[in-house]
Amino acid sequence: MEKFDFKKQYKELYAPKNEPSIITVPPMTFIMIDGKGNPNDSEGEYHPAVELLYSLSYTIKMSIRNGFTPDGYYDYVVPPLEGLWWLGDKNSMNFSQKDKYLWTSMIRQPEFVTKEVFDWAVSEVKKKKPQLDVSKARLEAFTEGLCVQIMHHGPYDEEPKTIAKIDSYIETHGLISDVGTLLPNGNIRKHHEIYMSDPRKIKPDNMRTILRHPVDYIKKE
Repeated sequence: MEKFDFKKQYKELYAPKNEPSIITVPPMTFIMIDGKGNPNDSEGEYHPAVELLYSLSYTIKMSIRNGFTPDGYYDYVVPPLEGLWWLGDKNSMNFSQKDKYLWTSMIRQPEFVTKEVFDWAVSEVKKKKPQLDVSKARLEAFTEGLCVQIMHHGPYDEEPKTIAKIDSYIETHGLISDVGTLLPNGNIRKHHEIYMSDPRKIKPDNMRTILRHPVDYIKKE
């Protein structure tokens, strides 16, 4: 039986065009880790966070081989790595200041992943990889709602030219950017990236990254 692949089953989420489009993103469950600093810093927080995310995600995927079968389990392809990004200085939009980055790195989980399943995976990873700080990870339902998204082709440092397309689309379609808006649950809507390429295995010019910005409709008086 073919493994369930979120990228193929939800193309509206994972295969946007090269021009901006509007989408309402449904609620999803993620394993998330918060951090700060330059993601390119080999001694920084980002790389251990990504390793922990993948360790937990693959532990859950392979759970039935380790004597633990979650209710409703099905075989699947682990979804891509994602990230929410913002700056410590909320008055600045200069994303070239990588040392000032704040971020939430995350990987989507299947619907059967409950707190019980997550806690089991945490205990397994803690035993197998004690060098990772499993206390930094959490399981969270994430509701993103109305967004504009686009597929960016090329290096991460060239994202501003693609973000300019998003901004133009927002301006001409009766929308306003909702990046930075405080939600009732205390979360802030943020710049969102979904990594469809592994930068270790592909040339920068061939990388594909989904860029997604939360928006709202302009309220008429």
